[in-house]
Amino acid sequence: MNQQKITFVIERYYGWIILGILAGMYAPLIQYWYDGWLHKNISIEHEYFSHGLIGLPFAAWIAWSDRKKWQRLPDNSHPLAPVLLLCSSIFYLTGVPDLVNLSFPIMLTGICLWLKGIPGLQMQGFPLLLVFLASPNQLPYLIAPYTLPLQSFIASVAGFILLQIGIDVKVEDIYLYVGDAIVEVAPYCAGLKILFSMLYVALMLLYWTDNISSSSKISWFLVATVILSVTGNIIRNTLLTFFHGTGKDDLFVWLHESWGGDLYSACLLGLLIPLLNGIEKLHTSFIEPAE
Repeated sequence: MNQQKITFVIERYYGWIILGILAGMYAPLIQYWYDGWLHKNISIEHEYFSHGLIGLPFAAWIAWSDRKKWQRLPDNSHPLAPVLLLCSSIFYLTGVPDLVNLSFPIMLTGICLWLKGIPGLQMQGFPLLLVFLASPNQLPYLIAPYTLPLQSFIASVAGFILLQIGIDVKVEDIYLYVGDAIVEVAPYCAGLKILFSMLYVALMLLYWTDNISSSSKISWFLVATVILSVTGNIIRNTLLTFFHGTGKDDLFVWLHESWGGDLYSACLLGLLIPLLNGIEKLHTSFIEPAE
């Protein structure tokens, strides 16, 4: 009788049991991420994923909103599920930070396939994507060596702008010289972090506005987001060079290391909303009739 009761409880509350196990395993990890993102005491590569501050709750909200649709799906386990669950468990048990981080989206993917198969994975595909893109890894470190052309481009354009307003500036590769002051357009200053965040938020806005199913809107918006990000970082590096070169070190520190940089990034992210509205109007006026 006791065994029957246990079986009944497991079958009736298996969803909550799984959530409890996941919370026990990953709550400390997510707490560590949030503490590092908020207080900037995490590695600089992992800071690039601070968009998870809003992305992870948004992913959880989407999954919770679809819970009734999820329950209506037939139980169907996919053969890939045990492989992913085993892989995730091994990654988690290694204790290697990046592998433990990666184990989280893999574990969630494996659970979806284990419980509902491919239909369940398709239903939770977007929140899983948000979780994966917010899980810290070494991708920024790996691509940093390939950003040199972007760094040089930003330095050259910033130097050109400063020359137009009468600032005597010299540009050499990724360095801007104004008198004795030197500003380096490093990979971080080239805007990789804000580019990652802007593309991430762009995906969230596309979903929120029900444009995620339109391939043309996705393409136009993501390209426009990249252009906005690069333009924003040209302006930021121009200001940093101007401040540093003219002795306004307090403003330089404010924009470079203090809350001014966060404010500037927030303004760029805010511009994504009118940008998407403009693309929707453009799509309605010119692209849809052509189609």
